[in-house]
Parts: sequence; structure tokens; C-alpha cells
Amino acid sequence: MADYWYNVNTHQVEKGAQSDYTQLLGPYETEAEAQQALAKVKANNDAWEAGDED
Repeated sequence: MADYWYNVNTHQVEKGAQSDYTQLLGPYETEAEAQQALAKVKANNDAWEAGDED
């Protein structure tokens, strides 16, 4: 089973880690999950920052 990765430099999904791991978010089980990687990171950051305000 190939994992999917989101490349933060090219903004492309890679099937299998094709780039240096410092450029990748993942692994994800599906291509659709990998395409949403930045949205998930933003949601996690927003939740973390909201916790700091409490």
C-alpha cells in the first residue's frame, strides 16, 4: 500500500514519498486526505491558539 504525502513546496500530492521528508506532510491513507493537509494543519493551529487564550 502506497502512502500519500503533501509537498509543502510544490503544493502537490505525492504517491509514496518522492521528495525530501522536510518538504512533506503525511503520510495519509488517501489522496483526498493528503490534499486537505494544509487545512488540517491550520485547524490544528487554530485550536492550539484558542487553547492558549483560555
